[in-house]
Amino acid sequence: MAIAANQLTTHTAEDYLVLEIQSDIRNEYRNGEIVPRTGGAPEHNKIATALNAVLWFGLRGKPYSVFVTDQRLWIPAVDLYTYPDVMAIADPVELKPGRKDTVTNPLMIAEVLSDSTASYDRGDKFEAYRTIPTLQEYLLIAQDRYHVEQFVKQSEYQWLFTEYSGVDSKVTLSSMPVTLELRDLYANVLGG
Repeated sequence: MAIAANQLTTHTAEDYLVLEIQSDIRNEYRNGEIVPRTGGAPEHNKIATALNAVLWFGLRGKPYSVFVTDQRLWIPAVDLYTYPDVMAIADPVELKPGRKDTVTNPLMIAEVLSDSTASYDRGDKFEAYRTIPTLQEYLLIAQDRYHVEQFVKQSEYQWLFTEYSGVDSKVTLSSMPVTLELRDLYANVLGG
């Protein structure tokens, strides 16, 4: 019997984790659906790599861990498994019980926006991220211009939004002792 193209197959989280280990690509798990994550454009990867480097050098010797693109995150409140572009965690890294490959305690998450993910990253994904008790800061980084949106947790239901534009702008992170210069984030993408 053929399955109609528009009919969704529902999977359990356990099914997803088994399939994900065998998969050649990364997939998100959302409400029983396994959603393939497409590869990012070169600009996307350059920005994520630059952010990773700035964080790594800025936090070297301090009690933080920095992860880029391939580290799976589990959000228990909504049972979402995803792969943020960049995450920083205040050590020690906490793992999902019974797993060695899925973290649960990010302090800061950054997503590099693309046309296909911008609405999701700003909407449902950020809503899911806000349920993570340890999360204190969320960055949305444009690919095509010097522009970063910073959301800093003020209280359980309040986030402070600040935006930065222009090559000379600097984003001082509130969750860790690092300042990001947009010139550095975009050096291999837009110049600087």
